[in-house]
Amino acid sequence: MIVVTKKFSHNISSSECKIYTTNIMVNRIDNFFNFEFDDLNQIQDAVDVENAIQKYSTYLENTVNVLNMYDEYAHLRAPNELIDKIFDMICKAWDVPNCKLGYWLCNTLRDCGGLDLLINNCVSQDQDLQFSSARLLKQCLITENCEYVLEKGVDKVMHVVCEYKKQISSVDKSNVSTGILENLFKHKKIMCSSVIQLGGLDVLLYEYRHRDIVTLEQCASALANLSLYGEPENQDHMIRHYVPTWLFTLVFNTDVDIKYYAFLAIVVLVTNKEDKVTMINPEHLNLINPSVTTHISTESNMAPHTLGQSQNWLKKLVPVLSSTREEACNLAAFYFCMDAGIKRQRGVTSIFRAINAIGPLRKVASYGNIIASKLAAKALRLIDDGVPHQLGRNVPEWSVDDVHKWATQSELNEYANNLSENLVDGDLLLQITEENLKNDIGIKNGIMIKRFMRELDNLKQSADYSSKDPTGVQSLLESIGPKYTVYTYPMLNAGVNRNSIRELTVDQIVNDCGITNSIHQSRIRYLIENHIEIHSMESSLDVFISYRRSNGSQLASLIKAYLEIQDYRVFIDVVRLENGNFGHNLLKHLKLSKNFVLVLTQNSLDRCVGDNDCNDWVHKEIVTAMQNRLNIIPIIAENFTWPELLPADMRDLRTYDAIQWSHEFQNECMDSISMAIRGDLIWPSR
Repeated sequence: MIVVTKKFSHNISSSECKIYTTNIMVNRIDNFFNFEFDDLNQIQDAVDVENAIQKYSTYLENTVNVLNMYDEYAHLRAPNELIDKIFDMICKAWDVPNCKLGYWLCNTLRDCGGLDLLINNCVSQDQDLQFSSARLLKQCLITENCEYVLEKGVDKVMHVVCEYKKQISSVDKSNVSTGILENLFKHKKIMCSSVIQLGGLDVLLYEYRHRDIVTLEQCASALANLSLYGEPENQDHMIRHYVPTWLFTLVFNTDVDIKYYAFLAIVVLVTNKEDKVTMINPEHLNLINPSVTTHISTESNMAPHTLGQSQNWLKKLVPVLSSTREEACNLAAFYFCMDAGIKRQRGVTSIFRAINAIGPLRKVASYGNIIASKLAAKALRLIDDGVPHQLGRNVPEWSVDDVHKWATQSELNEYANNLSENLVDGDLLLQITEENLKNDIGIKNGIMIKRFMRELDNLKQSADYSSKDPTGVQSLLESIGPKYTVYTYPMLNAGVNRNSIRELTVDQIVNDCGITNSIHQSRIRYLIENHIEIHSMESSLDVFISYRRSNGSQLASLIKAYLEIQDYRVFIDVVRLENGNFGHNLLKHLKLSKNFVLVLTQNSLDRCVGDNDCNDWVHKEIVTAMQNRLNIIPIIAENFTWPELLPADMRDLRTYDAIQWSHEFQNECMDSISMAIRGDLIWPSR
């Protein structure tokens, strides 16, 4: 850096002084632009990092000082070029191992006034200066800088975010906009609320139509952060704006990271707002579970964070480990397992004890679904904590020793021996009451009784009753909601099965099954009266979606989610109706529909060939739709080919105009489907 040391004589003219000062500024700016950052690529140890901190902090401070003087010397060179130079330096700094240099420079930028400069430039009329400043700001939004933005100018930052919403054709601006939101939503509740109020959530939902991978990933990550940090008020806001359903449309994206963040946001919302997330029902969650477990079982690295997530972020994920949803528990366990490996390499595994994650991890490792248990156990080994005895999910078959271990692992240690002395096995544990705990087990403290019953209810919801439940009472109750599965064992002990449940009276529900909660009684009665048909069929449906179950369920469900966002009433047979009434109920739904969307995936019509008796269900659905003169909309997926000879009763199917599906252009495809449903497309006469 050039330092002015010459003293001016008293008789120097003001014009000469100005020329001299200008020359100094020219030299300074040239030096800044000629500065190279190549040595950042050679940093190998802590000494190199400390030297780089000193060198580049000085460079950054001096550069910001020059930028603050640019009003007077703007004619020398555009200020955005100098900001772009800082951007290049910060990007290289983040690539330095352990990111200490990156954090240090971001803090330096704030302390020397650079952050104020960037915030103010977000409302600049100079578009180049505005973009360069917003792009650099995106790279510098560490926690402390997010706090500074909240205090000093979140409205100015959101100005550029919302302005870029109108410029979706610019990939670079979309990346900057969604990247800023990704960081701002990874902060405390008041920040989330402010950003939403200033239009941040609307921007994310608008950007969902973008096909750029980076933009979509940042959208999904931002919504995952908002679901974690937003707390109840903002989570409710997300639900009111149909965010869970929008997220569901992303789980079919081919990019693994986009899928991951979409899954994460969904399961966090379902875990925290289960009673309100009506747009994502158990059918949807059942569909995403195979995709989740596929990635988990291969232990693929779906998150690109070299340092893992922050302590606060992981702390907010801990409750998801206790979710009764298998998908949620799987995903949380996977993330803790992955992060444990990263934190072990960095020597900071103590973070998991600081956020009280050990207990929940041990509980998941000891019992629950197989995948989550395996991953939680691996996480515990990575952080050098003992792996507990693993209990199976078939709780009715547990031994007395299994119950003792469960009590110990559930932090009910002081009552474990009493349970063993009373020979409480899995069968008795599932039937235990608060009165038993007080009189037989000896728990006098009312709060401890409630704690015990809470742990027991969680166990009942995650238990596998298949050894006692051949007809599927548990899955039937789960169709109302996961919490209702706590009544599975009382019903089974009362002799109830899936077929006899329709005969239950109110008195039997209360007295024989022990269901005393009046609201739960009402929901179960509604289930019984409608006999598995939870949705009323009194009014007609807008769309019936037909598909081949072997390879068409994901695309069919994606189309359903899109149509439901547009307020269409859609039926899709995601979970088979009860065998005895399957055909009657399915065709009843079909006949009530106005439109028949047929998803044609690879080989989906092959079984129809030679099916002269119309035994194949896809064949039967197509013929019924034709006979009832529904508006038939074929959707042709990649790799589908028409069979050479279709049965005579469905041969006219080839005369219908079809929509060629493309995941890359799925928004355009959905627009075409909507137009076909509305009748805006001109179809040929049939």
